Amino acid sequence: MGEMVDPARKASVLIEALPYFQRYAGRTFVVKYGGHAMGDPKAAREFAEDIVLLKAVGINPVVVHGGGPQIGAMLKKLGVESTFVDGLRVTDKATAEVAEMVLSGAINKELVGWIANAGGKAIGISGKDGGLVTASKVERTVKDPESNIEQAIDLGFVGEPSRVDTTIIDTAVSAGMIPIIAPIGAGEDGHTYNINADTMAGAIAGALGAARLFLLTDVAGVLDKEGELLTELTPADIGELRENGTISGGMIPKLETCVEAVESGCDAAVVLDGRVPHAMLLEFFTERGAGTLVRAG
Repeated sequence: MGEMVDPARKASVLIEALPYFQRYAGRTFVVKYGGHAMGDPKAAREFAEDIVLLKAVGINPVVVHGGGPQIGAMLKKLGVESTFVDGLRVTDKATAEVAEMVLSGAINKELVGWIANAGGKAIGISGKDGGLVTASKVERTVKDPESNIEQAIDLGFVGEPSRVDTTIIDTAVSAGMIPIIAPIGAGEDGHTYNINADTMAGAIAGALGAARLFLLTDVAGVLDKEGELLTELTPADIGELRENGTISGGMIPKLETCVEAVESGCDAAVVLDGRVPHAMLLEFFTERGAGTLVRAG
């Protein structure tokens, strides 16, 4: 049995939330969903409930999901060997086919199912559908430590968004649907490319002129050197924190995605702890927020 909440308290919570509903009515929230929450049924159920609630109060949620661990598990199961260059998985044709199968198939439809169970109507698509995302091949270079010469490395079918056509999202949203998007795109060359889910979500948020991009991660947000949460940052702040070593590793590309999104049309981007129940709602309904908010300076 859940703990009983006083009806008057429930009413006051709704009244407190009203200005937020009004401010964002008709606007779009793009949510990148991945990490810990994906493997946990309770967290997945709560995430789906949050998305359905946002839709019910007149906000248009658009979900982009990842699936790295699930792709890794399926490659292992099928006996497809992966090679890594400088920590990056090389995506050959066999790996790209497995990635598409897992992302556009199993994970995408599971999320559609969770949304349906929570009372929403979701539609699962990938960047290939309706020409949503055209991908271009990622070019990476590494420095040879001995000669200091830059060498190009070929990651195979790893792409990044070069063009976003939001027609299919606009059509789905206007029909009352919640789009659930797998991070796969087609290149001009006709090949299928695997795209980093954060990068995909950022490109879509910019193209839609979203009110918010939420990057749900497995950390609390951006922490300072004392371990305190930094609640709001500008692109200039991020540059300084990177230079002095406060941010490093996997947080750097996440924040680069946030900066690109706000510079290309998204109002603000938030790095948020997806392990916290209802993290998105906490961020949305509280002035101080629950993660690190990035907006243009």
